[in-house]
Amino acid sequence: MSTKRMGRQTVALAAPPSVVSFANIGGKFEGNGPLADSFDELNKDSFFGQKTWEQGESVMQKRVLENALKKAGLESAQLDYILAGDLLNQCIGSSFALRDFGIPFYGLYGACSTMGESLSLASLLIDGGFAERCAALTSSHFCTAERQYRMPVPYGSQRPPAAQWTATAAGCTILAAEGPGPYVTHVTCGTIEDLGICDANNMGAAMAPAAYKTLTALFRETHTTPRDYDLILTGDLGELGHAIVLDFFRRDGLDLTGNYFDCGMLLYDRKNQDMHAGASGCGCSAAVLNGYVLSGMRAGRWKRVVFAPTGALLSPTSSFQGESIPGICHAVCLSCKK
Repeated sequence: MSTKRMGRQTVALAAPPSVVSFANIGGKFEGNGPLADSFDELNKDSFFGQKTWEQGESVMQKRVLENALKKAGLESAQLDYILAGDLLNQCIGSSFALRDFGIPFYGLYGACSTMGESLSLASLLIDGGFAERCAALTSSHFCTAERQYRMPVPYGSQRPPAAQWTATAAGCTILAAEGPGPYVTHVTCGTIEDLGICDANNMGAAMAPAAYKTLTALFRETHTTPRDYDLILTGDLGELGHAIVLDFFRRDGLDLTGNYFDCGMLLYDRKNQDMHAGASGCGCSAAVLNGYVLSGMRAGRWKRVVFAPTGALLSPTSSFQGESIPGICHAVCLSCKK
């Protein structure tokens, strides 16, 4: 017998942690996109100097953490925890990247929502008094994801219009109990939503219900409306998922046009780069947040932002067995004021 959950999904943080540093890394296609200037590092070598793509992804995570620490003027030993994940089996991109740091590590899997998940948990740790500083990071790589989830890259299979391009990118945010901001003021933990989408080439439709449910909970429980935020950013629903979320809220009488965007639609020039519905992969939203968004907040472009990355909780096995694709979305509110 099931019972309806009556608790709240959103936590207002009593001592909002500060973003003290952030960094991102991208690959060749990210360097050809409209957000190229917001990256700390771009590398045209998909192997990142390694023998395999998987090793290359680990190098991305290691470098992005090192870059964020350097920008903050911190040593790795000054971190209390690292929270990280990726799309690979057993999260080997993260564990191999971070094994030499000697810092307490939480390996996370939220698929493409991992940046939101890691930020949420890091914020709660600091707000609860269990940590002073935490690093939240994630990555994805086009070649590693294609090899694991779809077809071998040399196969050259045709992509349908709803398909998205997995970003070769990584992003890292370092949070601390004190700092100049922006600050994480609210965390909304998502629920698993599944409306029966089975097409692994249509991730946007599979994840859109989760984004809608999480954002609805955030607005309801904080007594805010979409107009109370300068920017609402999901990721990475792409063109189709973004349109579905707009339609869901339109049916509720809420108009999100004007300040609602999706990381998957921002990272690439979808027409000239032939990216179909846009970008995907947990590195997509991580790179957009830890470059374009946080730089924009520091520059005063936005004062209050909702960052709500989405994830498709599937595996090759579940797809082969005909399972539908559950979605998840974790959201954080970022503000220039505590």
